[in-house]
Amino acid sequence: MIRLGLCLIVALAHVISAPAQDAAKKPAPKKVNPAFQPPEVNPKLPNVLLIGDSISIGYMVAARAAMQGKANVFRPPTNCGPTTRGLDQIDQWLGDRKWDVVHWNFGLHDLKYMGPKGQNLADPKAEGSHQQVPIDDYQSNIETLARRIKQQARIVIWRETTPVPEGAAGRVVGDSVKYNAAAAKAIAKVGGIQTDPFFAFAESVKEHQRPANVHYTPDGSKLLGEHVAGVIESALAD
Repeated sequence: MIRLGLCLIVALAHVISAPAQDAAKKPAPKKVNPAFQPPEVNPKLPNVLLIGDSISIGYMVAARAAMQGKANVFRPPTNCGPTTRGLDQIDQWLGDRKWDVVHWNFGLHDLKYMGPKGQNLADPKAEGSHQQVPIDDYQSNIETLARRIKQQARIVIWRETTPVPEGAAGRVVGDSVKYNAAAAKAIAKVGGIQTDPFFAFAESVKEHQRPANVHYTPDGSKLLGEHVAGVIESALAD
């Protein structure tokens, strides 16, 4: 009888502890990058869309903070990658809203080198390495994207690509200058689009770029975001 009672107690303890064990095994909810959070929309303010890769993800929060009370600032909840991805996703990113400003960039993902089997950030000197989007294709893609964005934005601002520092894996120093020049030709051909001289500004704060890395420190991203906000505010004021 005592043995039966002990068995019942053990079984009951197992039943009670099972939900707790299941809860412990349940993965914690994934944190959403603050840059991907939608803004609290004030219908009285202009709507701004930022498009870009991880550089823009880095400055998104600072740009939004700098434009607090001046604009509703959105971005796609993703790394926008190269122009090829932009062509595929631009309709989705623009949605059905008529934007007051679209501030956009593609470049660092286009000019990076891939291996012959699709390896990311391959050695540019290795056999079979190639840029993800060749510069002529890049220029054509920028023109197509510019024309599409103009259809849905009152003000369009092309943002230059940031510098590639010495030692950055999978990229070549100076290629940003070449790709910016190609983009400038496409932007001029379309017409009616402003240019954010972002390359020069990034050069002026290059001490905040990480060593041998295209990305920026938190302080650097804050400076970039405040610059973007200033460019957009000036455009809205004109």
